[in-house]
Amino acid sequence: MNFVGLFNYWIVMVLMMIGFYIVIAQGNLVKKLVGLTLFQTSVFIMYITMGKIEGATAPILIEGETLYSNPLPHVLILTAIVVGIATTALGLALVVRIKESYDSIEEDEINRKDQEC
Repeated sequence: MNFVGLFNYWIVMVLMMIGFYIVIAQGNLVKKLVGLTLFQTSVFIMYITMGKIEGATAPILIEGETLYSNPLPHVLILTAIVVGIATTALGLALVVRIKESYDSIEEDEINRKDQEC
C-alpha cells in the first residue's frame, strides 16, 4: 500500500502523538483535558476507519449485494463520543473546583500549595 491508502492511519498517529505530548508536557489542567480529548478523538477516527469496508453497502438486504459493512464499530463510537463528552464535562467541573480551592490550575502551583499545608 502507498501513503495515500494509509492516510487515515497517519492522521490518527499524528493526532494521538500530539494529544499525548500535550498531556505530558503541559502543566495547565485545561490544556491536559484538551490533550486527552484530542487523543480520544484520534481513537474514534481509528475505529471508524477500521469499520469501513471499501465497496460494501449498509447491512440492508438488497438483491445482488453480497458485501456488507458491519455497523457495530460506528454504533460503539457513537456511544464512546457521548461518554467522552460526559467525561470531559466532569473533568472541567473538577478543574473549576480545583481553581476555587487552590486559586490556580497550574499543576506545579497546586503541588507546591499541597506541600505547604
